[in-house]
Amino acid sequence: MTDATTRDTVQREAELYIGGRWVPGGGTDLEVENPATEQVTGVITQASTGDVEAAVAAAKAAFPEWAGRPVAERAAVLRRVRDIVAERADVFADIINREQGSPPKLARALHVDTPIAVVDATIAALERFPFASEIGNSLIRREPVGVVAAITPWNLPLHQVVVKVVPALAAGTTVVLKPAGLTPLAAFELARAFDAAGLPPGVFNLVPGSGRVVGDLLTRHPDVAQVSFTGSTPVGRTIAGVAAETLKRVTLELGGKSASVVLSDATDELLAKAVKITVANCFLNGGQTCTALSRLIVPGHRVEQVEELAAAAAAKYAPGSRLGPLISADQRKEVESFLEPGAGGSAAVTVTSPVDLPAHGFYVTPTVVSRVDPDSRLAQEEVFGPVLSILSAGSDDDAVAIANNSIYGLGGAVWGTDSDAALAAAARMQTGQVDVNGGTFNAGAPFGGYKQSGTGREIGEYGIADVCEIKAVQR
Repeated sequence: MTDATTRDTVQREAELYIGGRWVPGGGTDLEVENPATEQVTGVITQASTGDVEAAVAAAKAAFPEWAGRPVAERAAVLRRVRDIVAERADVFADIINREQGSPPKLARALHVDTPIAVVDATIAALERFPFASEIGNSLIRREPVGVVAAITPWNLPLHQVVVKVVPALAAGTTVVLKPAGLTPLAAFELARAFDAAGLPPGVFNLVPGSGRVVGDLLTRHPDVAQVSFTGSTPVGRTIAGVAAETLKRVTLELGGKSASVVLSDATDELLAKAVKITVANCFLNGGQTCTALSRLIVPGHRVEQVEELAAAAAAKYAPGSRLGPLISADQRKEVESFLEPGAGGSAAVTVTSPVDLPAHGFYVTPTVVSRVDPDSRLAQEEVFGPVLSILSAGSDDDAVAIANNSIYGLGGAVWGTDSDAALAAAARMQTGQVDVNGGTFNAGAPFGGYKQSGTGREIGEYGIADVCEIKAVQR
């Protein structure tokens, strides 16, 4: 094992959480690297196929009792989980800082405080959720689907787990979680929170491991009723195909290429706000968010003005302090390939300057590229790094058309002085979420995408509904 620097504490996790107990893992060990130091910060034991079988069996056995619990009891358990996570917020933030590289303030605000808000919103949604309703002589029942396999990504190692697991538990399903191999450590701490909160044995199970082994087995397993996956679109297609063999339900939260559209009536003040917030959103988490506003679409006659504003905003994101590293050397190489000549089209020009990067860590220069061809690789593919493209539009209709010129449809933004016109533009954007004039994240609103950004919706009552079957009882 590589020696860790004094900045890193090596977290050892040799046991898995299955059936309400911590049991020795049967797979091989996996080192977890701190992307800011390039040193080992954790070692986990992965699950074997036998461990996965045991976890699914435990979840299946626990399902009837958990599904039958009154809503008030499930809400009480989740409230205890929320309080424990809040009490241990600094512990979670430290783990995420080490395994994901997020700077300390961001590790707390984005990676811990946001999922706590999601738990709060989910509990509120659970207490008002219509598990039973009526249509004429029919009683409509919404019933938990069964065992849910949650497969989560590395970019938001606590948040992405919470948005899948907590609504599923609220609905009455039981869960088997496979966290990302690059960032599995926060999931172990969350398992401890579930255990301390008194979650019944088997309701939540933790089986880390590779997608090819653990993920594939969960996706194929006949006792898994639904797979909820967040990750790349190519992997999502594979999971959907495999799950179809047993007609499993799937929830897929995949890639994005979100557009921030500035309408022609935007004032100089609103334009400045739009650029500042778009840069901040694009560079959030090192650019490693699926909803990153990575395309800024502006009126053609204002491109030069936007270039100056964007370059000034980007200059404030110093790598190593405000801007964290990419997750790995491979990811850094991939992001750098988008900065090669021709990636943004023949007319593209970089408007930011190179900066000094830390001696260690997988950092890249925060970059703004202007006059990008809407059909170029830079405008069409998900970068997953701190790279913003500026595109020009001839009219507001043209701007919306450019925004919709993508296989993705996850996030987006619209900026306009006339709020009715801005809302109308938002309505025409083919995407799952749109922020108008800086609208902020809502922990209770549905989250998911159009087109190849995925299927299904997560968070709050929509996350609960996503793991429920619907039954009509005539009387």
